[in-house]
Amino acid sequence: MPDELLTVPEVMTRLKVGRTKVYDLIRTRRLSSIKVDGCRRIPSSALGAFIAGQMERAA
Repeated sequence: MPDELLTVPEVMTRLKVGRTKVYDLIRTRRLSSIKVDGCRRIPSSALGAFIAGQMERAA
């Protein structure tokens, strides 16, 4: 089954951060994303990988 593509507001809700922070994570390539006709989308696996990476750093 392919990844679910999340919108920036959905990622904001899941990470409990603001829009600027999400775009900062994308800009610094800490969170992978794609553009679909000019709309930014984040694969759910990329969000999962980001969270797992943060958990590893915290341990």
